[in-house]
Amino acid sequence: MYADPPAPREKETDEVPPISSAGPLDIPQRAWEFNPDYQRLVVAWNTVLPQLETLKTALDKAYGLAKSPQTWDAPVGERYIQDIHEWRTRLAAYRHAVLTTISDEAADTPRWIPTSANAPHAFP
Repeated sequence: MYADPPAPREKETDEVPPISSAGPLDIPQRAWEFNPDYQRLVVAWNTVLPQLETLKTALDKAYGLAKSPQTWDAPVGERYIQDIHEWRTRLAAYRHAVLTTISDEAADTPRWIPTSANAPHAFP
């Protein structure tokens, strides 16, 4: 079984952008915005994870029912149990691949990006 990689963090209500290291006289002064590309990764994670959980729950339920002695009384049942087990294994690998891809992309994407919009200027 795989452990889920770290999820991209949503913007917190009290989170502030990084402060310019050049100080208040930085010309031009920088304004920051939360990176829309990073936000898309947060949305992708929050969209995909519940769907993967739904699939996992459905396969786990089917696997539990298939293993029950009340479900199968013929040797063919073992083949179905092996098939469902294989589907569960593939889903776990797929889940790991998808979530790792999103997590890796989020690690490489800056949370805040500089923008010139609404930047304070010394003279109007």
